[in-house]
Amino acid sequence: MTRTGWHVDGTLAASYAAGSASEPDAWSLEKHVESCGACAVRVSAAVRGGAAGPALADVRAAVLTSVASAPPRIGPAARLLWAAGPALRGAWLLAVVLVAAGAVGLAYGADFSGARPVLLALAPVLPVAGVAVSYGGTADPLYEITASTPGGGLRLLLTRTAAVLAVSLPLLTATGAVLPASAGAPGAAVWLLPGLALSLAALALGSCVGCRAAAAGVSVAWVLAVTVPVFGPDTAPTTAELSEHLTRLLSGPAAQGGWAAGAVLCAGLLVLRRRSVEFPAFSTYSGF
Repeated sequence: MTRTGWHVDGTLAASYAAGSASEPDAWSLEKHVESCGACAVRVSAAVRGGAAGPALADVRAAVLTSVASAPPRIGPAARLLWAAGPALRGAWLLAVVLVAAGAVGLAYGADFSGARPVLLALAPVLPVAGVAVSYGGTADPLYEITASTPGGGLRLLLTRTAAVLAVSLPLLTATGAVLPASAGAPGAAVWLLPGLALSLAALALGSCVGCRAAAAGVSVAWVLAVTVPVFGPDTAPTTAELSEHLTRLLSGPAAQGGWAAGAVLCAGLLVLRRRSVEFPAFSTYSGF
């Protein structure tokens, strides 16, 4: 039931407060007061003036007393880190740091010439993994609460995805830049656009099958795209072969243009599917 140019009158507010409003009228009222402050005040006054008013007043007073007497638990930096998502305070961040440190250690400690190609092969899927563990009931203990708020759903998912990219992109790119160049290996920054495209692909696919399942599918597809063409029937690929394949896959105007087009397409699909991300009922069903 959709009403335009409509506001809650005293009669509807009173019937809603008494619990006697019809379901369509109650739904319309609840949706309307999300964006109309005047009607929200009218409905709130009706509820406080009804039978539930004294109980609500007692609850409100108890909450205010508890908040006023409780010492501050976390500072602004900790709150910002919490809002950024579970990925930035869990095992994923440690895994990214270990990958970067391991690549540097292999290059300079073990004199491994293929450190940069291996890092470039892993880098595009690391943000995808971070996205997978940033949002959803199994990752976020406050998921059910945040998903039902105006700041939840797609907005929160994009915020946490941006936080994952803001950490992984500069860290892994800087690591690739300090690694010794391998013969035929692409530059350290060529993975940025593919990494963005794969992250958007996981988000778009996640609106259909769930975030973790989508991230797993995208990651498996990437691993197959990297390994299948270079693995022979009897021999493992050499560093030179991996470097050449990564150059074809990541570097050059054609490859970068294809990844850019893929990123735009996935972003468009995500916009079209945004309602599936925003509704908590879908999120529960799909594992988001």
